[in-house]
Amino acid sequence: MSDINELVERYLAAWNETDTEARRRLIAEVFTEDAEYTDPLVTVRGHAALDATIAAVRGQFAGLVFGPGGPVDAHHGIARFTWHLGPEGGEPVVIGFDVAVLGEDGRIRQVLGFLDKVPAGA
Repeated sequence: MSDINELVERYLAAWNETDTEARRRLIAEVFTEDAEYTDPLVTVRGHAALDATIAAVRGQFAGLVFGPGGPVDAHHGIARFTWHLGPEGGEPVVIGFDVAVLGEDGRIRQVLGFLDKVPAGA
C-alpha cells in the first residue's frame, strides 16, 4: 500500500468492519504485527489487541460508521487525519484526530489518537 490515502481508507474500513474474520484480515493488511495504538482511553500493541479494541468500539457504537473528516496530510512516512464517527450520512457523534507512523513495509506501525468530540458518558 504505497498510497497513504488508500491506507487511511483501509484503516477506517478496519474500524467499521463488524465481521470478525474480515476485520482481522484488514488489521493484518493495514498494521505491522507489533503495531501500537494509543488514544486517551487505551494503549494496545499487536493485532489481537487491536482487534479486541476495535470490537469493543464497534460494540459501544453499534450502527455508527467511521469516515474521513477531511484530507490526509502526510510526509516522511507520517500521516495525520481527522475522522468522524456517526450515523451514515449524519452528523458525527465522535470526532477524532489520528497520527499514523508507517513502517518500512508501508503498513502502520503506530497510531497516536486524539478525541476532539466525545458524547457525555461515553
